[in-house]
Amino acid sequence: MTTLNLDDFSDLIERPDGGVRRDAEERRERLAVPAGALGRLDELAEWLAAAQGRVPVRPIERPRVVLFAADHGIAAAGVSARTAGGAHELVRSVLDGNSPVSILAARLGAGVRVVDAGLDCEPALLPEDVVRHRVRRGSGRIDVEDALTREEADAALRLGMRIADEEADSGTDLVVLGDLSVGGTTVAATLVAALCGTDASVVTGRGGRPIDDLTWMRKCAAIRDALRRARPVLGDQVALLAAVGGADVAAITGFLLQCAVRRTPVILDGVVSAACGLVAQRAAFRAPDWWLAGQASGEPGQAKALDRMALNPVLDHGVTVGEGTGALLALPMIQAAAALAADLPERAAQEPQESKVPPEPLETQD
Repeated sequence: MTTLNLDDFSDLIERPDGGVRRDAEERRERLAVPAGALGRLDELAEWLAAAQGRVPVRPIERPRVVLFAADHGIAAAGVSARTAGGAHELVRSVLDGNSPVSILAARLGAGVRVVDAGLDCEPALLPEDVVRHRVRRGSGRIDVEDALTREEADAALRLGMRIADEEADSGTDLVVLGDLSVGGTTVAATLVAALCGTDASVVTGRGGRPIDDLTWMRKCAAIRDALRRARPVLGDQVALLAAVGGADVAAITGFLLQCAVRRTPVILDGVVSAACGLVAQRAAFRAPDWWLAGQASGEPGQAKALDRMALNPVLDHGVTVGEGTGALLALPMIQAAAALAADLPERAAQEPQESKVPPEPLETQD
C-alpha cells in the first residue's frame, strides 16, 4: 500500500458549483416571499444548492449522524472530568438511545452510526459493527509521546475516507459529524494552537463536562508540552496527526477530505471536528466550502478554528455535551431552508404596462 499524501486532495477537491449558486440566488429573487425576509435560511439553501449542483435545491431526505469514538492517552494526565479510558460508556449510551444525540436523531429522522477508531476497551463490550474498524486501542499521551505511529495515522485517515465513501454510496445527502472521546478536547486544542500559532491558554476550554481551575491549569500545561512536539512536524499533516492527534482525529480528518471529494455536505459539531477541519484545510484549501459549522459551543479553540476557516456557526446555544448534538440541532434549520427554497412559489409574472401618450395640452385663446 502506498503512503498517503494528503496534499493530493488539493487537486481532487473542487468548490461547490458557483454557477448553480448564482442560479439559486436568481431564483430566490423571483420567489413570492421578499428577498431577505427568511434571513440566513436563504444563504443555507443557496449553499446546499451549490453542493447538490441543482436548482431548485433538493430537500434533505437521508441525513446521517456519524460519530467517531476513541480514548486519548492524555486523559491520564488529569485534564478531563471524565475517567480516562471511559469513552466506551459514551458509546454505549448512544447505542442504547439514552444520549442527547440519540434522542434528537430519532425525533429528526436521522440515522446514527458509531465508528470505533481507537477505544480503550475490550471489543466484546460493544457490537461488532462498531468495533470492527478499530485502528488501535487508545492512543499515546501526547505531552510525552506520539499518539500514533505514522502507519497507524495513515490507517486512521484511510478509515475515515472509507467511511465517507460508504456514506456517499448509501445515499446519505447530509452528514452531521461528531466525536465520542475522553481527552479529545485537549488534543483538539493542541492542533488548533499549533496550526494557528497561538499559546495554549488562548485555546484551552473547559471541555464537554466542565472542569475546575486546577484541572484547567493541568490541561494548559499538557497542551504546552504537546505543542513543543507538534511544531517541528507542522509541515507534514500525517506526522502531525501521529504526534499529537489520535485515531479518531485522523479518521475525522480523512472523512472530511473524502466527503469533499464525494461532494457530500457536512455539519461540524464542536472543537474536535473544527480542529480536524483545520488539518484538512491545510491539505486542501477548498475543502471547508463543503462544511457548515453547526453551532458555537463556547470552546475558545473552536472559535479560533472556525474563524481561520471562515465558517460562521448556524446556531449559538453554547451546547457543550458533544456527541454531535450541537450540530444536530442545526439540521432542522437546514432542512427548513431546503424545503422553502424548493417549494415556495415564484411571483406571478407582471404584465408589461401599456405605454400611455400624455394628452396634448389644451390651446388657450388669447
